[in-house]
Amino acid sequence: MTHTYKVTGMTCSSCEAKVKSSLIMLANVTEVEVSKEKQSATITMDKHIALSTFQNALDKKYSISAIEHNETAEQAKSWLATYKPILIIFAYITTIAIISGTHQNTFHWMPAMNVFMAGFFLTFSFFKMLDLNGFAESYSMYDIVAKKLKVWGFIYAFIELALGFAYATNFEPLITNIATLVVMTISIIGVLQSVLNKRKIQCACLGAVFNLPMSTVTIIEDALMIAMSGIMLITML
Repeated sequence: MTHTYKVTGMTCSSCEAKVKSSLIMLANVTEVEVSKEKQSATITMDKHIALSTFQNALDKKYSISAIEHNETAEQAKSWLATYKPILIIFAYITTIAIISGTHQNTFHWMPAMNVFMAGFFLTFSFFKMLDLNGFAESYSMYDIVAKKLKVWGFIYAFIELALGFAYATNFEPLITNIATLVVMTISIIGVLQSVLNKRKIQCACLGAVFNLPMSTVTIIEDALMIAMSGIMLITML
C-alpha cells in the first residue's frame, strides 16, 4: 500500500535526505519519496504502519500527518488483517461451543466451556506441532520458564495437546483445570512483561506458522483460559 503524508519542518535538500533515510529504515517500508517543495512524503509499505511510528522515527523538528486517508480506519483494517487467523479460530471454536452447550433451547455454560477449552488447546497445539522447533525458539524469547529451560517450549506444546484431549474426554476435571490454571498463569507472566515493556517480538500462540505480534490480544487469550479454568474449579469445590 502507498500513502502520502504531510511533513512539515523541511527547509533544504539535506532535510529531504534526512527524512527519507529515517523513514526508509523502518520495517515494512519498501519505498519513500520526499518533497521539500510539497512538504510531503509518499511511503510504500507492505502493511499499514501507525503514524506514531513514523513520527518517532523522525527528528523532533519534523512533523508528519495523514492528508489523504483516515488513519483510524487504516489502523483498524491493519489490526483485523494482522489478527485475522486468531479471530477466525476463536469464532469457529466459540460457535462449536455454543452449539454443544445448547440443549432444548437452554444454554448450559459448563459443557460449552469444556468444549471451548478442548477446541482451544487442540487447535493451538496443532499449529505449534507444525513447526515445533520454530515454536520453541519463539517461546523462549518471552516465557519465563522457556528463557531458562528451552526444552520447556517443546514440553509446553505437548501439555496443550494433553489438556485438549483431557477436556474433550472429560478426564479428571479437577486435575485438568488445576493444571490449566497453573500452566496458563505461568505463561501469562512472560506475555505481560513483554507487552508492558513494549517489546516487539513474535507471539508463539499459533506456533511459527503465523507472524503474530505480542499484544493485548495474547493477554486476553491467556486470561480467558485462566478465567474459564478458575470458574470450572469453583463449581467443583
